[in-house]
Amino acid sequence: MKKPIGLMLLLGALCAADAPDPAALNEKVISVPGFADFLAVDGSTVWATNAGRVEQWSAEGKQASVTVPKPCGAMTIAFGALWVANCKDGNLYRIDPKTSTVQAIIATGIANPAGELNVVSGAGSIWVPSDKSGKIARIDPATNTVTATVSVDPGTFYLAFGFDGLWAVSSDQQSLQHVDPQTNAVVKKVKLGKQPGFLAAGEGAVWVQEQGDGTVARVDPATVTVSGRVQVGKTLIYGDIDVGGGKVWLRTTEDQTFVAIDPTSLKILARAGKPSGSGALRYMPDGIWTTAHDLHSLSWWSAASKTTH
Repeated sequence: MKKPIGLMLLLGALCAADAPDPAALNEKVISVPGFADFLAVDGSTVWATNAGRVEQWSAEGKQASVTVPKPCGAMTIAFGALWVANCKDGNLYRIDPKTSTVQAIIATGIANPAGELNVVSGAGSIWVPSDKSGKIARIDPATNTVTATVSVDPGTFYLAFGFDGLWAVSSDQQSLQHVDPQTNAVVKKVKLGKQPGFLAAGEGAVWVQEQGDGTVARVDPATVTVSGRVQVGKTLIYGDIDVGGGKVWLRTTEDQTFVAIDPTSLKILARAGKPSGSGALRYMPDGIWTTAHDLHSLSWWSAASKTTH
């Protein structure tokens, strides 16, 4: 088995001018009691789901906390608010990130109460997987009401928005579905590998973790066809994915903490950090955030950080 490439070998691995400088990419480990998991970027900080709350963190420490009974899945910040799925009651919390107060609680239903799902924004709306039978709720942020329900494949839990459309993955059906926000209907779909999960739209494609195969699939958004795959490891179960800075960033659960992938060549440009179990990842222009909930930690990887233990 290959050993993870150390951070010093990351020095020349990434070269996009707008990506974090790999020549000084260090990990700053921040202790986070509880179960820090999914992330949403808010300026120079991130919001993280935790047990019974969501918390705002900077590289210097915790900035705020808001009670949510059971926050779950990936969150989104849009329309001046943080949108968080609450798996305990099957609803959506709208939180003011400036005042750390709950602005609204919207009855949507939650498709996967186990917590693996995405809340996303796009086309003037918030989108939530709302029923495991195959439903996505569309919420108008102006009124905090559900304005449409999209019929999708059963077991559709994972969403991303990009290329003027909503992209939805059903792990059960091994499908990626393209939803047209003008009609609130699936217009195309493509078959994926084993246990597809989290996805990201950007850097020229839609990228899907095929968790059971240990691969990442690149899907052409124009034709909705798989245009390539990269083998990352034996499994990618319960990791995370993001795009930015000319790279695809993948939070892995085995072999290393994360990898960086070239979206054109599909080459793995870097493997960084130690294996740290399940967690999330989010890209920022000057660094990478990762969580490791079993280790009760949040890490900030940047040129300005110093490694701490």
